[in-house]
Amino acid sequence: MSQNTNTTQQDLVLDTIPEAIAAIKRGEVIIVVDDQDRENEGDFLAAAQCVTPEMINFMATHGRGLICAPLTESRCNNLQLDMMV
Repeated sequence: MSQNTNTTQQDLVLDTIPEAIAAIKRGEVIIVVDDQDRENEGDFLAAAQCVTPEMINFMATHGRGLICAPLTESRCNNLQLDMMV
C-alpha cells in the first residue's frame, strides 16, 4: 500500500464500485469515502476471510479508529463479546 500525503482533493482519483469489489475479492484493503459535505472521512474495508494481522495493524496505525466486524448475536455470545449496536 503506497501513501501520498501530498495529494489534494482535486488530484484524487476514485475507483468505480466494480473495481472496489474486485479489489476486495483479491483480498485487498480499500478505503470507502463519504462526501466532502458530510463527514469527509474514509473507512478501511476488507473481506473478513482475507484479513491478516498486518492488515489489522495497518488499519489501527493509520486509521486510528474503531476496527469493527459484523457478527451475529450467537457468534458474539460464543466469543463472550458485548454487542455494540
